[in-house]
Amino acid sequence: MLTPSVRAAAGALRPGELPCYVYDLTALRTHAASVRRALPPAVELYYAAKANPEPAILAALEPFTDGYEVSSGGELEHVRAAAPGHPLAFSGPGKTPAELSAALGAGVERIHAESLHEVRMLAALAARTASAGRPPVRVLLRVDVPVDHGVLSGSALTMGGRPSPFGMSLEEASEALRLLAGDCPGLVPAGIHAHLASGLDAPTLLRVARAVARAAADLAARHRLAAPEAVVGGGMAVDYGRPGGRFDWEGYGAGLARLARTHPGLRLRIEPGRSLTAYCGWYVTEVLDVKRSHGEDVAVVRGGTHHLRTPAAKGHDQPAAVVAVEEWGHPWPRPAAAGGHVTVAGQLCTPKDVLARAVAAPGLRAGDRVVFAMAGAYAWNISHRDFLMHPPPGFRFV
Repeated sequence: MLTPSVRAAAGALRPGELPCYVYDLTALRTHAASVRRALPPAVELYYAAKANPEPAILAALEPFTDGYEVSSGGELEHVRAAAPGHPLAFSGPGKTPAELSAALGAGVERIHAESLHEVRMLAALAARTASAGRPPVRVLLRVDVPVDHGVLSGSALTMGGRPSPFGMSLEEASEALRLLAGDCPGLVPAGIHAHLASGLDAPTLLRVARAVARAAADLAARHRLAAPEAVVGGGMAVDYGRPGGRFDWEGYGAGLARLARTHPGLRLRIEPGRSLTAYCGWYVTEVLDVKRSHGEDVAVVRGGTHHLRTPAAKGHDQPAAVVAVEEWGHPWPRPAAAGGHVTVAGQLCTPKDVLARAVAAPGLRAGDRVVFAMAGAYAWNISHRDFLMHPPPGFRFV
């Protein structure tokens, strides 16, 4: 589970430097390169920056990606500064006029429009800011593409096939394309974007991709789109209960290659986030206390779910390992676990601040390190970091 460089960093960090996120950039580059090799050259790969927007992460991914997907004005500004010149796609519901104006001003390459209202607003703003020297922005319409019954039933998060703030119907998409085909200077109707669910395996995602590609090809033919595109989404499954497992990128890439041959005039794109970066990050912390409670051992560590939100948000146990520390520089006795399994909790004043249950950690002691794996995505950046005002974690890139 632990790479040698992360294990070394976990043991070398002093108590005052904990908790700390440690990212293995070599492991990230190796994983990203394997994903890129599994995909056919005809399929573009954009990284969903919301998963982890650390500048060092963005830089490590840049050679293996065709662009980044951003979902707010803040992300747009951050990613453009961290990776200048790398193509951007601006997504997300509820875009404000100020955000769309900023996107147009920053010269983003693509905007994913979520509704007819957003298309009308974008057209009006683009007419004000159109410049003869600026390349047109390609507009993709986020569509709630119909899929076969039950296809999305195994998803961790479902955004399509039900009432939702995400996207529009195929009928609304046709109306939006007619609007964009009119007098819309600076905008080019480019196709559709669909992200219907997250946490799906490769065969299920390929079924979704086939439905999206068919819908995109049909709309492109009916509206005579030049160089049409279809974003078939992200949402590749990441299993926190099986940290050694991986999404079947080889099988998914082979399926996308077949799909590209079926629709040779359609540019396909995927937008993974979690499945690229989850495995490169670890949350390293120190055991502060070990106590016996109702017949079970409970360890309290520095930090908690206000730094690493995923176990509380998703209801899972974060994969964990122990790095023993032999030194104990205090005059009082050193608490230790009596049994073989320990529940690991944080410092917050709530019973929900649990990072992992039944961790195999016989003899775990105060002062030992606990290293939580799969903390490279949707971790620090989605956490309620100001609750109780504990110090923020550190960051190390190895």
